[in-house]
Amino acid sequence: MASGAHTTNFTVVGMTCSHCVASVTEEVSEVNGVTDVDIDLATGRLTVTGDAPLDEASIRSAVDEAGYRVADAS
Repeated sequence: MASGAHTTNFTVVGMTCSHCVASVTEEVSEVNGVTDVDIDLATGRLTVTGDAPLDEASIRSAVDEAGYRVADAS
């Protein structure tokens, strides 16, 4: 990971296949400041890296735009 990178993790609900992963990756990648997106389909874990702290609302909105939702923290 590059020095100064900021990473945030989310859990995405509803993904079932590689197409789901591709859709979420595409939408989240378009969020301003995002430099890397990694998704573990089995767990729904979404790891987003940016060159500055990322706006959580923008990430949630991008996931919603892809047709999925971010699980609320418990």
